[in-house]
Amino acid sequence: MIPNVSKVSIIGAGHTRFGRLSQNLEELITEATQEALADAGVAAADVDAIFVGHFNSGLVSDGFPSSLVHQADPGFRFTPAARMENACASGSAAIFAGLNAILSGQAETVLVVGVEKMTSRSTAEVTTALAGAGYQNDEFEASLSFPDVFALAARTYAERYGDPLPAMAKIASKNHMNAMKNPLAQMHRPMTPEQANTVTEKNPVISAPLRLSDCSLISDGAAAIVLTTTERAKDFPRAVQFKAAVHVSDSLPMTGRDVISFEGPARAIGKAYEQAGVTVGDLSFAEVHDCFTIAELLIYEAMGLAEKGKGAEAIDSGRVLAEGSLPVNLSGGLKAKGHPVGATGVSMHALSYRQLTGQAGEMQLADPRNALIFNMGGAAVANYATILSRRD
Repeated sequence: MIPNVSKVSIIGAGHTRFGRLSQNLEELITEATQEALADAGVAAADVDAIFVGHFNSGLVSDGFPSSLVHQADPGFRFTPAARMENACASGSAAIFAGLNAILSGQAETVLVVGVEKMTSRSTAEVTTALAGAGYQNDEFEASLSFPDVFALAARTYAERYGDPLPAMAKIASKNHMNAMKNPLAQMHRPMTPEQANTVTEKNPVISAPLRLSDCSLISDGAAAIVLTTTERAKDFPRAVQFKAAVHVSDSLPMTGRDVISFEGPARAIGKAYEQAGVTVGDLSFAEVHDCFTIAELLIYEAMGLAEKGKGAEAIDSGRVLAEGSLPVNLSGGLKAKGHPVGATGVSMHALSYRQLTGQAGEMQLADPRNALIFNMGGAAVANYATILSRRD
């Protein structure tokens, strides 16, 4: 965990639409950056450091991402900028770099940008790029795509606990319905649990038993947040304070670890609760890494919403629905909001910041106070958990 993380706050956010977009990488970065600076009321010249989350194994890229931030404003000239990579948690890796820069005294104000341009490549090329986040020094594991990896998790879950597909269909439906209220989401298409749970020409099996409705999207997009000291944040009209920031990494090979135990996520989330001095019952909402619907089901268990093998209870009870006591993925999640992998972790924080500061539009909750954000790279390998709290 990062000590003294409560000394850092978010004071502004920017977010492009997610989807199949016409903008190139530079234009996406510029749009999110300019919006974040304007939202915070901070000049580019006052930013001490820039960190960029960007992944895709170098396959889906068009430029030198960290340097492209400087194109957003001439005031950035000579400001140090660096790209951070940790698979689908690259955005959170960039945020943690920003937190450390502030807490070490190297910076007072930091810009964090997450970005990815994926749709300019074929599905096969993107699939190959993402597979680079799996273990490559084992013939069997190297042969697996990420749908294959999470399909294995779903089959293992079925063998051990019973069929997870009905619960997974409900998760897909929930996230599609939530995305209907998010103007930035890639998918604005309602989906019933019955539709998600039925294999059709439009909802084929991708890797048994995963259907298309169980899989997150190939997306373009960018998000940005401005971080500063909590002391300085007192001078800004809107601020959200970090209460916990925990990074736990597990071994990359799946051999030797239980693919559905989600030990890394559970450790990261548990340590975040401990650092923030909260329990799952104190959370107002959560944004979690539903790269596949089985992942969200497993995260319910890692969060402490249900016992092992009983994750379905969290959605069957209505607790994680938008109107429930602990809504999960009000944004639509990766499943329907979209998953431009380098942007995902930053997007989760940007939209949680807006939710906690009353700027979430149709997604807005009545009185949110604490948010859990969980962003994951690989198959529960790079695990980042943060807790944000509203400034009263």
